[in-house]
Order: sequence, then structure tokens, then C-alpha cells
Amino acid sequence: MKRKSLRIAGVFALLAALFVMLIIWNVNTGSVNISAGDVLRIVFLNDQAGTPQSNVVWKIRLPRLLAAALLGGALSVSGFLLQTFFRNPIAGPYVLGISSGAKMFVGIVMILALRRFSGVPFAVTMLAAFAGSMLCTGFVLLFARRVRSMAVLLVIGVMVGNICSAVTDFIITFAQEADVANLHGWSMGSFSAISWDNLTMTAVVIAAALVASFLLSKPIGAYQLGEGYAQSMGVNIRRFRVALIFLSSVLSACVTALSGPISFVGIAVPQITKMLFGTARPIVVIPGAFLCGGVFCMFCDLIARTVFSPAELAISTVTAVFGAPVVIALMLRRQKVN
Repeated sequence: MKRKSLRIAGVFALLAALFVMLIIWNVNTGSVNISAGDVLRIVFLNDQAGTPQSNVVWKIRLPRLLAAALLGGALSVSGFLLQTFFRNPIAGPYVLGISSGAKMFVGIVMILALRRFSGVPFAVTMLAAFAGSMLCTGFVLLFARRVRSMAVLLVIGVMVGNICSAVTDFIITFAQEADVANLHGWSMGSFSAISWDNLTMTAVVIAAALVASFLLSKPIGAYQLGEGYAQSMGVNIRRFRVALIFLSSVLSACVTALSGPISFVGIAVPQITKMLFGTARPIVVIPGAFLCGGVFCMFCDLIARTVFSPAELAISTVTAVFGAPVVIALMLRRQKVN
């Protein structure tokens, strides 16, 4: 027991150190060279206010890296909740088509609203993403009652995602070129163009969802041992499932609304977290997955914007490179077990 506690504390310390290191690395890296000393003075002493260096740090790099940390953590916790619900490590908002549903609704709202208004309030975008997430989640749950095989359910999720993408492409066909450019840039997935106002609103929603998820740690732990055991512990299974789906949809909707769909983070990071900590206890995995997801996405975003600079890769391109092998390994392991 003591050894396990030391391992958990050590992994948290390692992730925290990586988190701080990546913050420093991200802020100091870019086309505009700013020394670490200047960054510290700009951030903590408000030095050089109004200068190009200060604007780069406050308006571009800090919002971007904080968005990567926040949204990466939210997507990881969302994936963990879905994997708990479906009792399968390969479940995730991207694979099950939930992110595609959010993308479809956001695309519809953006194209229709931009025809009449100069912009779309971010709150409207977030609500549209949530509605799309819930719609696709409902379809997946409807099929989940009839399909026992998780492999078939995953295929259904992929098909639902493809249908949502087809609807989005159909709408784009009749949109104006400027609207198409805005939607295409967003749909590729990126942490760029993040404003402090949007980030603050998203952070409030995500924080509330994370606190609620953490408070469900005990029921989640009981549910992992079986529905019968959870019921014997006083867990209302129906309400508990609704809470899991609702919280997962809120978290994935926030990510999609702010940065577009991001692939494989919700599947891979929870599994990496469990492997690192050597436990599946929700009270450890939920904060661990959030911290690990933040580290993972900050690292991927750093690669996305620097490897082929000045060109920038879509964030999903990089997350797929690192996340897809984890998913393949999980599927191979399940195949061996079965």
C-alpha cells in the first residue's frame, strides 16, 4: 500500500514538473524570440506593456498554451467517463462520433448565423456543440441497447461520425467562401486564435464539470465493480448513467466549441494515465487524466506549431500520431484476452 502511494505521488510530481516545463518551453518558443527572463518580467511584473513582445506573450502564447492544457485535460476526463459508461477502453468522444456531432451543429450555426450577423457569440457556439454531442450520444446509446459487441458499436459510432461530417460538407457546399474558410480552419482543430474571454467562459464550465466528475469518484469506483455491487452501495444506476453522459458531453462540447474536434486524446490519455499510476481508482485517475491530458496536448501543440514553422499542423494530426498506436495496442490486447 505504501509503495503504491509513493508511486502515485511520484507520478503526480513528474506530471507537474512536465507541466511546468512545457509551459516555459511553449512560451519561449516561436517565430518571435523572447528570452525566459523577459517572459517572467512580462508575466509577473507587467514589464514592457504594449510592446510587441508583451503582446505576443499575453495575446497569443499564454492563451494558446492554457487552452491546450485545459482542453486536453477536459477531453481526457471525458474519455474516462465514456470508457467507464461503456466498460470499454476504446470508447471516446471522437471514435463514437460525439465530436463529429458537435462539429456538425457548430458548423450549421456558424454558417446560418454569419449570413445575418457579423459574428457568432461563443456561448451560442458552445450550446450548439453541446446539442450536437447529446444528439450523437443519444444515437449511440440507442444502438448500445441492441448491440452487445463493442466492436460493432465502435463501427456504428464511426458511421454516425461520417454521417455528421457528410451533413456538414453538404451545408458547406451552399455557404459563402468566407464562411467556408472560417469553418474549415476551425474544423481542422487548433488552439490558435483563442481569446481570453472565450477561454475564461470555457474554464468556468469545465471547472464545474470536473468538480462534479470528481464528486462522482466513489459511485464510479463502485460501478467499475459491476452494476449489482453499485446498487448494493446505494448508487442509483439510472441517474448515475445520465450524469456520466451529461458530464462527458459537456466536457467534449467545450473542447469542440473552442478548438474544433481533436482526435484520440479521449481514448489514449486515460489508458496512459492508468498505466502510469498503476490503478483505475477514479479518485486518482480523474485528476491524473486531467493533468496528463494537459501535458499531452501542450506537447502536441508545441510540435504542431514548430516542426514545420512557419506552416502549422492541425492539432489532430499530431495527436493521432501519438494516440493511434495506443489505441491499436489496446485493441490487440483485447483480442488476445478474448
